[in-house]
This record gives sequence, structure tokens and C-alpha cells, in this order.
Amino acid sequence: MTKIISKDEARLMLARWYDKVEKLTGNQFITVLNTFQNHYDTILNFFVDHSTNAFAKSFNAKVKAFRAQFHGVTDIPFFLYRLSKLCA
Repeated sequence: MTKIISKDEARLMLARWYDKVEKLTGNQFITVLNTFQNHYDTILNFFVDHSTNAFAKSFNAKVKAFRAQFHGVTDIPFFLYRLSKLCA
């Protein structure tokens, strides 16, 4: 079981990690650090309600795969019916 931490605790832990990685010699993690810096607030927002967009990404992937399988469908109502059965 994971320990639930607050956004402030996460901010402190992330800052400590960031400092450790920054001090490494021959820093191969510069791209990772830049990504974390660019998305800092978004990463910390996870700790507000501990939710992710994984469900939406999974649903989108299913729709894309289904759409690719039935490329060129002319019966749109049937396509939407099949899509609703797949994702229900």
C-alpha cells in the first residue's frame, strides 16, 4: 500500500530529488529534469485528489484501434453501435 502524502510533502520530496539529480556529474538526466520543470505544477496536482487521466487515455486507445480496424466504414450507426458495445 502506498503512503498518501500531501501536495506540500510531494513538493519537498520532488525538490530534494531534483537537487540530487542536478548535482550528478555528466548529467544525462537534463532532459528529464527539464520535463519535470516544465510540468511541475501538473505533477504536483496529482497529490490533490490522486487521480490520473489513465482511463481517458485507455478509452482513446480503444477507439483509435477500433476505428483503424473498420477504416472506410459506410454504415455509421452500426459503427457507433459496435463502438458503444466495445466500450460499455
